[in-house]
Amino acid sequence: MVIAGLAVQAAPEQPRPTAGEFVESLKFQQGAIVLPGGLATLNLPSGFRYLGPQDAERVLVQAWGNPQGHDTLGMLFPADISPVADNAWGVVITFDEDGYVSDKDADAINYDKLLGEMRAGIAAGAAERKQKGYPGLALVGWAAAPRYDQSAHKLYWAKELAFSDQPEHTLNYNVRVLGRRGVLVLNAVSGMSQLPQIEQAMPEIIAFTGFNPGHRYADFQAGTDRVAAYGLAALIAGGVAAKAGLFAKAFAVLLAGKKVFLMAALALCALLGKWFKRRKPAV
Repeated sequence: MVIAGLAVQAAPEQPRPTAGEFVESLKFQQGAIVLPGGLATLNLPSGFRYLGPQDAERVLVQAWGNPQGHDTLGMLFPADISPVADNAWGVVITFDEDGYVSDKDADAINYDKLLGEMRAGIAAGAAERKQKGYPGLALVGWAAAPRYDQSAHKLYWAKELAFSDQPEHTLNYNVRVLGRRGVLVLNAVSGMSQLPQIEQAMPEIIAFTGFNPGHRYADFQAGTDRVAAYGLAALIAGGVAAKAGLFAKAFAVLLAGKKVFLMAALALCALLGKWFKRRKPAV
């Protein structure tokens, strides 16, 4: 290398860690986990473990090939599966502080009609996705129909997605815990073949996740606290930014949900920067 007429020897490339070394460097936690900001506590049983935001970012970017810049509260993993294993799956935790979400529409939601509207929104964006270089996408249907626990203020459902460049359909399992100032978001993404595993784990995850006192749904102060501009149907259709339009948020959420597996000993492939393509680990 020559800089301003001077010959400069390039620094030797640093050896990339092996999958085992990468996993060993992660700081897994178990037991009672207070999420950043003190919003909520996860009382983890022995079958689960937690990574804080920094290590969660490392898994998402270095191991699963996602772009940088995730603003998470951490991730959950099954304790008996390595995050770089072929059958790895994890739950990304975030908080959407859009205000108190009213659940008054809970009994009035027609989930079949809502599914049709979501499919139509995705189909309407086909040209835009193609223009941006994204693979084709279809919402196959509910992998688990939406359910709302009115006493615990927890909403959960799962979608089956088909990407045109992937032989296996993608599972997107969603949990939303309603709180005083917003919604605690838990998203698990995997292949459809892992649905039995995740369905078995989700009731336990839902049960041990809850807001701390002062942040709970029941702590809402009418006339003082902000109220969200959407209800439960919008959370299912696209999430907290659904107020910007069904298609706009559905498109963004589905792009954000695709998991990528380990490639080339944890090297991030630049070609995957705009899209999350699932691959078998090369370790």
